[in-house]
Amino acid sequence: MGHLDHAAFGWLTPVLSYAMACTGAALGLRCTVRALAATGRSRRNWLVTAASAIGTGIWTMHFVAMLGFRVSGSDIRYDVPLTILSLLVAMVVVCAGVFAVGYSRDRARALLLGGLTTGLGVASMHYLGMAAVRLHGDVSYDPVLVGLSVLIAVVAATAALWAGLNITSPLAVTVASLVMGAAVSSMHYTGMFAVSVRVDPSGDALPGATAMQFIFPLAVGLGSYLFITSAFVALSPSAGERQASASAQRPVESVAR
Repeated sequence: MGHLDHAAFGWLTPVLSYAMACTGAALGLRCTVRALAATGRSRRNWLVTAASAIGTGIWTMHFVAMLGFRVSGSDIRYDVPLTILSLLVAMVVVCAGVFAVGYSRDRARALLLGGLTTGLGVASMHYLGMAAVRLHGDVSYDPVLVGLSVLIAVVAATAALWAGLNITSPLAVTVASLVMGAAVSSMHYTGMFAVSVRVDPSGDALPGATAMQFIFPLAVGLGSYLFITSAFVALSPSAGERQASASAQRPVESVAR
């Protein structure tokens, strides 16, 4: 059995991955709040931004954490197409869940179905990402811990969608995003603790890209997207602020006439 190290860089990757999950959650919640106060094309655009933020945050969290993953006795490579597919899965399933909640009239039913669908999709993203790992040996999983990680993903996704519907104040969004980031991180590391590796030492070159060749640049790019979009959302006026501005301008226009 190969020795698994889930934090080869110490606390750096767990803390940074948690920060990515929290940033994606906070941005997604703020965009969902904006979406529910909007209509038409504006609502759709805010929901797409919310889904991309949450999906990007979850995916970036996973692969930033994977930068610290090491197996004694074997190098690690990543299958590029499978890794990109895991990102697309995260985006699509989160988008489906967010749109289901954002447009459904029966929000309780949409919350349950959206939470289940999104949670299973997030778990699929995680295990697709693990399927992209290439090493000298065989990977196996503890089914109990796998099941627990899937359950955590479903609960976390349902909680995220519920928060999007019911939480509006900036302070509450901040607290909710910290809790959601912890839930996503817990899902990831529960899934990682389910992993066992039987190493077969070999001098053959592994297919795929190293984490620093592919995962790190992509994670940096997506992380930059999260922070730039967060700044845009923070600076853009909310529906209430636009209404207040319009109301303040009406008396001025009346006096001018």
